[in-house]
Amino acid sequence: MTRKALVEKREELIAKQQALHRLFEAAGPELDLSKVDALKGFASSMDKAGEVKRLNDELTALGKEVEVEVALDRAEKETREREAGMKAGIIHPNGGGGDKGEKKSLGRQFIESEAYKGRVRNAAGPESLLKDVNLGYELKTVMSTGAGWAPESLRIPGLVIPSAQRPLAVIDVIPTGATGQAAVVYMEETTLTNQAAEIAESVDGTLQTYAESALAFTERSVTVRKIATWLPVTDEQLEDIEGIEDYINNRLVFMIRQRLDSQLLVGDGNAPNLRGYNNATNVQSQAKGSDPTPDAIYKAMDLIIVTGRANPTAVFMHPNDWQPVRLLRTADGVYIWGSPSEAGPERIWGLPVIKTTAQTENTALVGDFSPAMSQLYIKRGVEIQISNSHSTYFVNGVQAVRADMRCALVQFRGTAFAKVTGI
Repeated sequence: MTRKALVEKREELIAKQQALHRLFEAAGPELDLSKVDALKGFASSMDKAGEVKRLNDELTALGKEVEVEVALDRAEKETREREAGMKAGIIHPNGGGGDKGEKKSLGRQFIESEAYKGRVRNAAGPESLLKDVNLGYELKTVMSTGAGWAPESLRIPGLVIPSAQRPLAVIDVIPTGATGQAAVVYMEETTLTNQAAEIAESVDGTLQTYAESALAFTERSVTVRKIATWLPVTDEQLEDIEGIEDYINNRLVFMIRQRLDSQLLVGDGNAPNLRGYNNATNVQSQAKGSDPTPDAIYKAMDLIIVTGRANPTAVFMHPNDWQPVRLLRTADGVYIWGSPSEAGPERIWGLPVIKTTAQTENTALVGDFSPAMSQLYIKRGVEIQISNSHSTYFVNGVQAVRADMRCALVQFRGTAFAKVTGI
């Protein structure tokens, strides 16, 4: 096909595309084919739809034909350039020119192939047309990525994509303090007998005696615990990679704080674990039972107010447990916790809901997170140290980077917290 013929074929394709577009435009958004003047001659809607499909099939076949002609045009152009190079004395992979035994050009083989001759009949694509072409040389000799130069790809400088990790959520809610001791020791008031009562000056001339009240205290002690980890790094990594020290330090600090974040809720208190709020001494418990989750949480709040003599300030929940609460709907489909189009704060009964996978699933924790009820005491914040004295690291050229912190979590009043179980 000449270049002129190819242009004409493309113009025909564009014209048919525009005609079909006008047809759909006339049909409107409802695709009402009865509005299309070009289809007035067809009796039924099925016939009209069949005509549309026929026009679309014509476009498909014409498009494939144009693709074949474009491939042929490109092949002919490459062949002309190849032959021009041979006349200029350029040696090609399939040998030089010459009268005897001269190989047919790629374009000529393309034209003479059976696949090309029957292209209109079978609507073959460019891939099937090439199957009968003899290139005259092994494709493996082509200078491709495998046999030539591999493309150079550079990493984005100074960027490391962090892995998906549980974000810190608990630490920010817990009040903190400092301690210089190996344990946090405090006195708990364990007895308060209140005999305060009204008293008269005298009865029948006898002076009245005040009623005696009682107070007793018990010493409590919470041991400071250590959270630690370490990372082996070669000398070369530390010396050759710009910014790696800051990156390692930041990630190690995150690892320590992430572990602490979890311990604050679920630590079982068995050394060397911290005792988290879920396992605090005297922590109250409210079973969900047949109650809706919001009702069970409200009852836990009442336990804190009535028994714990405290004021609940926050609720910790696993995201999977908060989801059905957020999606609660009335019988007629109205979302109780607000429309999906409203972001809004995550709150229940006025308390902020802290969603975190650090919390045990199917359990919510309601509590008074004020300094009077509990505190996280920091003996030493996260500290980073590095040494090659571990094992054979000195002769292996490896550094051990370690991180640790020391802290103690103290719940002064366990009844200021309540678990909601069975959510």
